[in-house]
Amino acid sequence: MDAQDKKIATDLSYEIIKEVSRAIRPYVGKPESGEKVKMGADGTPTSFIDVIAEEKVINILKNAPVLSYIVSEEIGELKLGKGTKKSITLTHELRRDDIEDEDRPRFIFLVDPIDGTSNAVKEIPAFGISIAVANVPEGRLATLNDVELGFISNFANGNFFEAEKGKGCWLNNEEVSPSTNVNISNMTLGGFTKSGTSAASQLVDNARRMRVLGSVVLEISYVASGRYDAFIDLRGSRILDIAASKLILEEAGGIITDKYGEKLNSKLSIHERTIVVAANNKILHKQMIDILNDNQTDFIGKVGIASRIDQDRPILFSAKIIDYLLTNGREVVIEKRLAKKIEEIKANPKRDKIIEKTKKQYPDIAHLLDDINFEIDYKQISCGILDFDCDMAIVLGGDGTLLRAQSKLKAETPIFGINMGTVGFLTEIEAKDTFNALDEVLNGDYYKEKRTKLVVSHENNHYSAMNEVVIMTEKPAKMLHFQIKVDGEIIEEVRADGLIVSTPSGSTAYAMSAGGPIVDPKVGGFIIIPICPYKLGARPFIVSDNSEITVKLLKKGKSAVFVMDGQRNEEAEYEEEIKFKKSHKNVYLIRTSTKYFYKKVKEKLSEGGINKRC
Repeated sequence: MDAQDKKIATDLSYEIIKEVSRAIRPYVGKPESGEKVKMGADGTPTSFIDVIAEEKVINILKNAPVLSYIVSEEIGELKLGKGTKKSITLTHELRRDDIEDEDRPRFIFLVDPIDGTSNAVKEIPAFGISIAVANVPEGRLATLNDVELGFISNFANGNFFEAEKGKGCWLNNEEVSPSTNVNISNMTLGGFTKSGTSAASQLVDNARRMRVLGSVVLEISYVASGRYDAFIDLRGSRILDIAASKLILEEAGGIITDKYGEKLNSKLSIHERTIVVAANNKILHKQMIDILNDNQTDFIGKVGIASRIDQDRPILFSAKIIDYLLTNGREVVIEKRLAKKIEEIKANPKRDKIIEKTKKQYPDIAHLLDDINFEIDYKQISCGILDFDCDMAIVLGGDGTLLRAQSKLKAETPIFGINMGTVGFLTEIEAKDTFNALDEVLNGDYYKEKRTKLVVSHENNHYSAMNEVVIMTEKPAKMLHFQIKVDGEIIEEVRADGLIVSTPSGSTAYAMSAGGPIVDPKVGGFIIIPICPYKLGARPFIVSDNSEITVKLLKKGKSAVFVMDGQRNEEAEYEEEIKFKKSHKNVYLIRTSTKYFYKKVKEKLSEGGINKRC
């Protein structure tokens, strides 16, 4: 958007704000102004005063000397200007390549004519208009990153915010900046929470003050000007509501993201919504994100290391990581069997040849195996994994290695997985990215992803599983007859080669191969999947993880083996029951990016789970 376009868009925005303010003034404080007259394009009720305001906006843009697109709460998406008014779908319109230059709009206006309608009707002094102006991109959809100008006016007190991308933010023509508070217990927090969200309750409890004014656009602007320290909307704000206030806050120096700390760049559409977490600075913002994701990060002072030991690569890489951690002032403890393997390579007269061979086999990490410091007493810092008492455990290997390690570690020890296996779905990173990621983790720039575990009960014995439990016969190609209950109610009786009870973590493992659904780990449920059932109607079930699942063997003379995470086998006999419940203890995986699960699904499962570097 050049200087001339910015002036045109700014002048139109000023005119809209002035005329809407005049138009609604007689209706403020009048109960009849709040009468619901229709449903808006965004699916929410439209009040009479909203219609008055929006009609003024549309008339101004319709009669403007330039063409524009508009996204507005009540009317939806239109093409306006030069006396024309046409309903459109913005995403479809932007994909068109048959529009002549003279018919191509110059701007996209995102307008909420009155944000805080209920306040206006009741004459509570917190209602105003929000206008964002975006470029019209060529050959792609428009997103929040295309917004160049933002204007917000509080009609109740005359305060006027405006921002220009890359130039700054002003309140009543004076430059503003957010507060400098970094203490969450001193925080003034505004916003909207969601019923039943315990993390939000914790955030509110931590705050010194909580404000709920009923106007998203004004409250985000208050963060920009230091009146608030932070703002949240866990219901999901409409993009047209936050388009201007996002720019205003960012230009003032604040931060606004989704719940997971990811930047907001949603497409511009009447239907788009996003959870909003806004704060004055990075320090306060990170504290909020950590609380909302049950992810209070701790200082990592002591690190445990476990690894697969059937290859030279993970053993050598472990030695490199040990030296890195010690150099960075961390206490290190390593698994005894790993210490023994490193000592064997250390004492081997052909050590240099082993390293060179490994570097040739794995050129992507060859440079990381240079200058390994073997002048460390590995035996001295070793112990059994059951005795690890550490702030974080690093596990080198594939999913099997990680599952083995987590089953032996003290409950809820955070695990950082480095993929040196076949699939590595549960692990965090590939080996080549190890030290950049560890830099972030040791600096506290990480979050803990919570994964549910199963408690498996059989004949007064209790076991646990993170991925799944598989029940099958010891002899191949033999069927079992299962009765399956959920909270005491029989949901299925089926003959099958076996049965899988899986957590969401295990949904991408054996459960998926047996025809089960892929389940986001944030979903609170368990999956029950018959393996090769001899019944047309037998299908997988997803049940609440607050339920108790009971599986009973019905075939006389048949025994079964149930296997936890491929690690431990136990036997069950005819008419014995195996019970499954959610564990009170969770598994925590260290993550450096919130975009983990679906990215892994695309990366790891599209090629059949083959890691060609292994």
